[in-house]
Amino acid sequence: MKRTARLYALVEELRAAAPRPLTVAALAARFEISTRTVQRDLQMLMEAGVPVRTAPGRGGGWCIDPQMTMPPIRFAADEAAALAAAGSSTPFADAARTAAQKITASMTGPASTAAQALAARIVALPSRADSTIRAAVEYALSTRTVLRLSYVDAAGRTSERAVEPAGLLTADGHWYLIAWCRTRRAGRGFRLDRITTAAVSDEPAQPRDLAELLHGSAGAGAVPAMAPAPPPHERGAPSAGPAQEREPGLRRC
Repeated sequence: MKRTARLYALVEELRAAAPRPLTVAALAARFEISTRTVQRDLQMLMEAGVPVRTAPGRGGGWCIDPQMTMPPIRFAADEAAALAAAGSSTPFADAARTAAQKITASMTGPASTAAQALAARIVALPSRADSTIRAAVEYALSTRTVLRLSYVDAAGRTSERAVEPAGLLTADGHWYLIAWCRTRRAGRGFRLDRITTAAVSDEPAQPRDLAELLHGSAGAGAVPAMAPAPPPHERGAPSAGPAQEREPGLRRC
């Protein structure tokens, strides 16, 4: 058994036994490998972020947190490739890339080969948004903390803002941070590639409802990324010609 397939099988073995721990000796016997190889595989899973843990003491061993893993899911080749494409140059791109790699690694046979071949034919230019700025935005949004940023608006004016992140909006090839701006005392949309500096503070942000901030704006019709796709016959045809650049979402900052 190849290492990738064995790692996946090892996770499934631990998941099936959870919350009961399994010893290294039992895992070695199950996969007909040495205990040293099992230890190395488990260490590799930990470094990859898989929630495997040691349970010390009598009757201990290795276990996996069932609440931190997904049940087995079958992905089509285009679905796996779509995840790789979606995470190529977007917020949370690093996490999306890791997730896509885990999914592709868990696939076997022709589906895995087809997914990797299709993903290799999808390329993207690097995002103009600075990676440190993107990381600050991601962290502030995930932890609900106030973000302090410098922003250049469409007219070239620079301003300093303290904002309370509510969510992210993508439109016309750009990403926007939708947040409550303490300076304007209203919701605002900040285009990520126009943020010149961003620093996460230690101050908790007030919970802000994304739909409420978008209400009455050009971004009010935005749909959640996890919303079901509409049937093919309901999807609109692509518009002809380039669209004029405009600020979707909220008022310009």
